[in-house]
Amino acid sequence: MATSAEMLSAFQELSNSKSLEAGELMDLLRDGIHAALMKKYGPTVRCEVDVDETEGGITVMRLRQVVASVEDPAAEVSLEEAQFEDEEFQVGDVLEEEVPFEAFGRLAVQAAKQRIIQRVREGERNRIREEFTSKVGELLSGEIQQVERGKFVIMLNRFREAEAIVPYREQNHREHFHQGDTIRAVLKRIEETPKGPRLILSRSDPLFVQALFKLEVPEIQQGIVEVRGIAREAGSRTKVAVISRDDAIDPVGACVGLKGSRVQAVVNELSGERIDIVPWSPDPERFSRLALAPARVAKVFSDIATKTIQAVVDEDQLSLAIGRNGQNVRLASELTGWKIDLYSSREWLERGGEGPLFGGPEGEEDDTPRVPLSQLEGLSTELVALLDVAGYGALNDVIDLEPEEIAGIPGMTQGLADELAKFVAELTEEVPVEGEAPEAAATEGAVEAEAAPTETAGGEATAG
Repeated sequence: MATSAEMLSAFQELSNSKSLEAGELMDLLRDGIHAALMKKYGPTVRCEVDVDETEGGITVMRLRQVVASVEDPAAEVSLEEAQFEDEEFQVGDVLEEEVPFEAFGRLAVQAAKQRIIQRVREGERNRIREEFTSKVGELLSGEIQQVERGKFVIMLNRFREAEAIVPYREQNHREHFHQGDTIRAVLKRIEETPKGPRLILSRSDPLFVQALFKLEVPEIQQGIVEVRGIAREAGSRTKVAVISRDDAIDPVGACVGLKGSRVQAVVNELSGERIDIVPWSPDPERFSRLALAPARVAKVFSDIATKTIQAVVDEDQLSLAIGRNGQNVRLASELTGWKIDLYSSREWLERGGEGPLFGGPEGEEDDTPRVPLSQLEGLSTELVALLDVAGYGALNDVIDLEPEEIAGIPGMTQGLADELAKFVAELTEEVPVEGEAPEAAATEGAVEAEAAPTETAGGEATAG
């Protein structure tokens, strides 16, 4: 039978290996010893445990109340038996008896061990929940311990006790990892299992791309540049929409980095996956035009009722706009949240010429979609309400307003007028078209890269 000093030493070793605090260690000791006493004397037994860490000793005292008639031997002692120890005992007093470790039988020790193991596991599970609940969407790294039926079992670098896996469906199947490889993935969710919480990691989810950009782009970490949307087909192509909260910072340029260093770091982690970075816009027509890059779009029409975009491209741009197996237009549609129908310029001319191809009498449609201002981001609630009262409820009602007209709206303040003027100015910036000088296309320019991105036209960055 181990001595109390040996038991305390074993507990301290357990505390170090499981990262337990001193208070948690004492609770485990008391709980384990109480479980042993319950096994030996009964479920109602009471005890006190005193730990002397200096001398390395543990003292266990069993407490029993003195009564005239014993009904519960585990918690009570008769007056006669108590007075045999000390004649001054009276009914209601408490008899303290030291229990030597030699008195614990094998079953009691086993019960104590099981209780301690159970408490340690519960503590680990709670720490895992507390540690990772707030980290969904963040990058985690570790080593692949084993490949089991297609999934990767990961030992994390900073929390080895956590159970972490990368399921087969969350892998990029163009990548190949083996046991012992170091891997990075994004925490997608936490699942509860009978054995405790399990961390589900992913390398195929759009969250993985977002986490990589957050790691590589300081402006995203600081909240200056925001990722507004990601559409991804893992292993092939990703489109990312970004916006800047600071007019002096180009969101696309910030994500691309000097000579393409930032986006190239993300591409390398994704094993060469192509990445298109486009500026986000509240105007669905402009956003769709940018999202279809690297193809150049000649005309765009939208139908707010069906959330459908009709994009017209030149003949030589049609295959680029569609992409391999329809990938480019599919990702653009997912990124914008609108259905996108592509037409070549020849087909567009054959069907109607100058106007959109939506149903209705030819010539009656307005090229400008009636997009309610309340559905657009970038305008304060106060300004939207003021404009609605004044009869300006849609985007095309305010898009052509002059500063004098804005100032004349009832209830308009200088601050709200500046907000509206800035919003209209951003929407009416011209998107460069083919044939413009590279200098003019720099702010709205597309970036096309094979090894590293370079500046072109379209407001988009392509790396791959």
